[in-house]
Amino acid sequence: METAQDNVKPPIVQFKGIVKRFDDVVAVQKIDLDIPEGSLVTLLGPSGCGKTTLLRMLAGLETPSEGDILVKGKRINDVPVHKRNLGMIFQNYALFPHKTIFDNVAFGLKYRNVPKNEIADKVAQALEMVRLPGVEKRHPSQLSGGQQQRIALARAIVIEPDVLLMDEPLSALDENLREEMRREVDNLQKELGVTTIFVTHDQREALSMSDKIIVMKDGIKQQEGGPEEVYNRPSNHFVADFLGHSNFVTGEVVEKNQDQVKLKIHNGTIITVDSHDQIEIGTKAEVVFRAQKLKIQSKDSPDPKLDNCFQGKIKDRSYMGGEASYFIEISGGYMLHVINMVKSTPWVTGEDVVVQVSSKHCRLLRLESSS
Repeated sequence: METAQDNVKPPIVQFKGIVKRFDDVVAVQKIDLDIPEGSLVTLLGPSGCGKTTLLRMLAGLETPSEGDILVKGKRINDVPVHKRNLGMIFQNYALFPHKTIFDNVAFGLKYRNVPKNEIADKVAQALEMVRLPGVEKRHPSQLSGGQQQRIALARAIVIEPDVLLMDEPLSALDENLREEMRREVDNLQKELGVTTIFVTHDQREALSMSDKIIVMKDGIKQQEGGPEEVYNRPSNHFVADFLGHSNFVTGEVVEKNQDQVKLKIHNGTIITVDSHDQIEIGTKAEVVFRAQKLKIQSKDSPDPKLDNCFQGKIKDRSYMGGEASYFIEISGGYMLHVINMVKSTPWVTGEDVVVQVSSKHCRLLRLESSS
């Protein structure tokens, strides 16, 4: 009898114990990672975290110091770059300026000795897919930045790669073009079903596009999971801080039951947190809550349905059109960052308010020995 497990495909890419050293610097430390076939997986982290190095090792542009990289179950550590059947898109597009668009897109096909009569059809099909038909005779300099990025995408997909690798591909574009290209890449990836590994430091890109996010810091994988998981259930302080606008308050666990923990912070306030973690009374911990999850209410009419309530004064405000960003000082010297939609008139600086948050939007984290 066939079970659901029988239908689970093996990962198309596997990193097994990957380490990369550059002289005395360890850029990647013991990474184990499986990339599911057909998924879009993002390597997310600040500059120098090892995400691009990991991608370059898969591409064959760097050699692992330790460990194995497998594609479709076969070890590729020693396989030359041109035999890995991987498409790659770089931040700077890496188009040949002296070649026509046709020759740029056809480059990988000619390298693979595809018959000439097939090349024209494949190039035309790839350009159609990136919504730039009929530009074969132009040169890159005749196209805008967004159009050049589409050509780079066409060149990468025309060879029908096993895996598509994208290294900060949208960072050279302005914000409006970035948003457009995010949708373009996301839609094209789903249409083709090609496994894609996307490197970025942009949290919005990662959250909006990914099936799975790998958060990295100092060459170490910090957390792996779907966008909602890493955003709503960060595994540590770094992940919570790097993804989105977060508030942190520290204290001591003073009460717990099966579903909730109560934490007493330094100003004496008790914060109620929904928690499924095993944590003992007396443990020092911190609570994180997202700026968007905090709600500002009138000091005279707090919401009785919300568990946690802080009296405060608005110290700073930034109006951003549909929403506003506030910094609100509460007792004990804590400053809370709150981002709320603007329904009519924004709250004003100096106003006394109540800040509230539901226990389900609070995440309890153990204090780390070092940050």
